[in-house]
Amino acid sequence: MDRLFADGAVNAADTGRGPPLILLHSLLSDRASFDAVVAPLARSFRVIVPELPGFGRSRAVGGGLAAVADRMAELVTDVAGPGGAVVLGNGYGGFVALQMAIRHPTVASRLILADAGAAFSDSGREAFRTMAAVSSAKGLAAVADVAMNRLFAPEFQKTHPALMDDRRAAFLRTDREVFRTACEALASLDLRRELSKVKVPVLVLVGEQDEATPPAMSHELAAGLRDVRLKIIPGCAHVPQLQAPALFLAAIADVLGLASAASG
Repeated sequence: MDRLFADGAVNAADTGRGPPLILLHSLLSDRASFDAVVAPLARSFRVIVPELPGFGRSRAVGGGLAAVADRMAELVTDVAGPGGAVVLGNGYGGFVALQMAIRHPTVASRLILADAGAAFSDSGREAFRTMAAVSSAKGLAAVADVAMNRLFAPEFQKTHPALMDDRRAAFLRTDREVFRTACEALASLDLRRELSKVKVPVLVLVGEQDEATPPAMSHELAAGLRDVRLKIIPGCAHVPQLQAPALFLAAIADVLGLASAASG
């Protein structure tokens, strides 16, 4: 069931009962990237999967990544109140979750950051600047191949054509201006000096084949956090919850207190 949060600004799917668990999607995908893991998680949690600002029916927000993080903090507060919620972010959603925990230290009770980081390398920054410029000038179709290659390894793409068609269509539905501004924000982002402000336990996950946010970024992120665990998911790229849901659930099960989550 979809519901509106943050004074009607954020649309989110609301499934299950129990402690709140918020799932934030990546820039190159949409909330459907969590579809394969929502049902198992909803057996033990109230799972909230928002459309990030500017996606789907959620209103866009000005002010860069910080403003997006503030909007998500409103949603988490609506859902969880003063007790906070577990917040899991993938890719862009992970950067949003991290920024949120820095700016609003009491909102999240625990973080799971999948395929994210604190800052990109020079080559990573340039890739985002290029995607921003090309998509602005020529449309999202001009960067669709690049986007798909950042989501999945070439071998996986060849053996899952239907999934790739679905993910490409989802990417092409992204608002061009929202995409451009998000790319520019990620190109300039550097949260490394602020990681000490994160006060809650963090699980850092990364697919071993992730080229969008390579494992080195997760190692750097984990090194800057106080209470952290790092796990590498074998055989996966940027969206492990979509590529290998059972492996993803197994990776987060102990952190969530769900020893049998992977069996669902």
